[in-house]
Amino acid sequence: MKSKIILLTILACWLSCSTTFARIAVSDTPVTKKILLPVKKFYVGTALDGAIFSTATIQKNTTPNIPGPTTNSVGALRFTCFLNVGFTFNFNLNRHLGIYTGIDIKNIGFIEDNAGGETVKRRSYNIGAPIGIKIGNMVVKKTYLFLGGGADAPFNYREKTFSVRDQKTKFSEWFSQRTPSVMPYVFAGFAINHGFTLKGQYYPGNFLNPNFTTNGAKPYDGYDVHLILVSLGYAVPVKKQHDLVTKEITHLDSQ
Repeated sequence: MKSKIILLTILACWLSCSTTFARIAVSDTPVTKKILLPVKKFYVGTALDGAIFSTATIQKNTTPNIPGPTTNSVGALRFTCFLNVGFTFNFNLNRHLGIYTGIDIKNIGFIEDNAGGETVKRRSYNIGAPIGIKIGNMVVKKTYLFLGGGADAPFNYREKTFSVRDQKTKFSEWFSQRTPSVMPYVFAGFAINHGFTLKGQYYPGNFLNPNFTTNGAKPYDGYDVHLILVSLGYAVPVKKQHDLVTKEITHLDSQ
C-alpha cells in the first residue's frame, strides 16, 4: 500500500513539473516582427504601354468587289513608342488578387507589302478602356500576372503608300470611317519587379472597314485584318505608399 502511494506521489510531481516547464518554454518563445511591404486596396497607376511591336494576319480577296480566291499573309513587323500612355484604377481584393480598369491612348496598325511592290502603312490612334484581373503579389512593384479584355475607339487614321523609296503618298483623317468605330481586344501579360510589364494583345475584329466607300469605290473590300501586339510597358502607382505592415512571427525552438 505504501509503495503505491509513493508511486502516485512521484507521478503527480512529474506531471506538475512537465506542465510548468511547458508553460515556461511557451512564455519564453521569442516573438519577432517582420516588416511587410504595403498592399494598397485602391490606387491610381500608370498604364504606359511604351514600346509596341505589332503585326497582323491579312486575308485579302484578289478580285475586289467580286467573290474569288483569297491570299493570306502576315504583315511586316511594326514598331512605335509614340503615343502610348494612360492610367489605371486598381482595387486589390487581397494580397494575391486584384482587379483593374482604366483609360489609355495607343498607336496601333500594320504594314502590308503588296505584290506590285508597294508598301502600305496603316495606323490609327485609339482611346480605349481595359478590364482585367491580376494574380500574384499585389505589393507595389512586385511580380504578378494579368489578363482581360477591352475596347478601343479610333479617333485618327493615317495611311502611307510607298511606291519606291523616295516616293510616297499619305493622308490623315479624324474620326475616319475607314476603320470600325469600336475595336474589341483581349490581352494577357505579366509585371515583374519595379513595375515593368510585358503584354500580348489580340484584336479578333477586322482593323479595316470593308464597306467604306470613297469616290464610288471600296478600297478595303475583301480585306480581313487582325492585329497582334506585343508591348513593353511600365505600371506603377502615381502616388507612393510609405506605410508598413507588421506581422508577428513566433519562432519555436525544437531542442
